[in-house]
Amino acid sequence: MLENPRSPRVRAVAKLHKRSARAETGLFLLEGPQAAREVLTYRPGSVEELFATPTAMERHVELRDAAAAAEIEIVYTTEAVLDAMADTVTPQGILAVARQSPTSLKDVFAASPRLIAICQEVRDPGNLGTIIRAADAAGADAVILTGRTVDLYNPKVVRATTGSLFHLPVCVGVELPAVVERARAAGVRVIAADVGGADFLAAREMLTEPTAWLFGNEARGLDEESLALADASLRLPIYGAAESLNLASAASVCLYESAFAQRSSA
Repeated sequence: MLENPRSPRVRAVAKLHKRSARAETGLFLLEGPQAAREVLTYRPGSVEELFATPTAMERHVELRDAAAAAEIEIVYTTEAVLDAMADTVTPQGILAVARQSPTSLKDVFAASPRLIAICQEVRDPGNLGTIIRAADAAGADAVILTGRTVDLYNPKVVRATTGSLFHLPVCVGVELPAVVERARAAGVRVIAADVGGADFLAAREMLTEPTAWLFGNEARGLDEESLALADASLRLPIYGAAESLNLASAASVCLYESAFAQRSSA
């Protein structure tokens, strides 16, 4: 039983709240039973440590069994230790440390993708996590993070993906021009989601083709340089009185429209 909230082992885990520690170690945090369930199901080999209070593990016997099947030892802790390690105010008694496993740009396009989400300068962790979740739900083949997009392994991003982080390839640490070059070579059209773009409904036919949607910063959108790289720009119509759509909401609509179009034309 791990009982001391100030022990070096607990401090080392708590440091993973910071991007510098994640970059140095190549590790990241997963909090709660849902995240633990997903990583044990889809990426059990990436789990370095699994911590839990006895009470939490009694409530989630399936996680104990999954850990045993993957030959992962559960380190039991007190509530105080979990509180010290967790990023959330009310942790749910289960926390894992896993190895980061982003996909390379080369591997993304080697798989002949038909639908990709590119996030350029997306800064809000909740938005990024939700876009990854929406891409997963829409059957996208990958998500690519470019520019100064928030760290994929930020605890808030990880929570917002609700496990989708482990369901599809995510590429990080690349620049937009390199992504566009790869996309064109692979026959994938890059479409920018932009308020100054062409009417979405008038251009839906192009969505039947392999598409990489390009989404920009929440406040500023895409700059002129980024827009110039895209093959086309489309805007979602606003039929009501709303000033605009939240980035994650707009991205969800775009990705699903592409999914519908591609499946209807197959």
